[in-house]
Amino acid sequence: MKLYLFEAGILKSQRHFFTLNQGVGENFDVPVPFLLIDHPKGKVLFDTGNAYEIIHEKKKHWGDILGAYDPVMTEEQWCVNAIKKVGVAPEDIRYVILSHLHLDHAGCVGHFPNAQYIVQRDELHFAYVPDPYMKLAYIRKDFDKDVDWYILEGWNTDGFDLFGDGAIKIYFTPGHTPGHQSILVNLPNSGPMFFAADSCYTTENLKNGTLPGLMWNAGETVRSVNRMRLLQETQGVKVVTGHDPAAWKEFKQAPEYYD
Repeated sequence: MKLYLFEAGILKSQRHFFTLNQGVGENFDVPVPFLLIDHPKGKVLFDTGNAYEIIHEKKKHWGDILGAYDPVMTEEQWCVNAIKKVGVAPEDIRYVILSHLHLDHAGCVGHFPNAQYIVQRDELHFAYVPDPYMKLAYIRKDFDKDVDWYILEGWNTDGFDLFGDGAIKIYFTPGHTPGHQSILVNLPNSGPMFFAADSCYTTENLKNGTLPGLMWNAGETVRSVNRMRLLQETQGVKVVTGHDPAAWKEFKQAPEYYD
C-alpha cells in the first residue's frame, strides 16, 4: 500500500478564519490537500480539492466567498491531472471518500466514472439546505451529480473499515459541518496517520484547543479534536491537520509516498 499527498493549490485567506479571534486581518495562505491511497484492492481518493473552473473563472464559479477565500491553482494541480503524475487515471479510482462537501474538498465529484463516492448522510442533506452562514461554502454544481453515492450513517457506522483489513478506517468527526468525516490510514512501515481534513484546521486547533473560525457546532468540534488527541496518546497516531501551511511542509509530497 502506498499513500500519496497532493496539494490542489492554495487558498489566500486570513488567519482568523482558521483560528477564531486570533490573527484578525493577518494574511494566511493555506494548502488545499487531498490524498491518494493505492491499496491492493483498489485506489482511493480522500477529498478532491478545488473544481477545475476556479483556474480560469473563479469569480463566476465561487462567487462572493472569494472575499474570504481566494483559490490559486494550476492546471497540473487539479486533482484529475495531479494523480496522473503517479501513473493513475481517473478511471482507476474505486472509491472517493469525501470529508465533507465544501467547495475546496468536493470540487471534482463526477470526474471519476468508476468510483463510489462515500459521504455521510447528514453531510449530503446539509449541503443542499445549509444554514445561512455556511451557504456560500457549498457549490451545488460541484456535488449535485448523478454519481454512485455510498452513504454512511454517523455514529452508527463510525470506524467503517473500507476494505475489512484495518488499512483505511473512516471516522465520524462532526463539528466543522454536521456530517464531516476523517480517515485513519494504517501504513505497515510509516505507521498510522489520521487525516483530519477540516475537523482540525491547524496545529493550534490540535495542541492548544483553539477553535477554528468556521464551524457548524463548537461543542462537536471540541469533541472531535479531543478524540484525535486520544488517538495520538494511546496509539501513536500522526494527525495531519487540514489547512496548516507550516505543518503541511513537513510531509512528503507526491510523487514521494508513505508506505
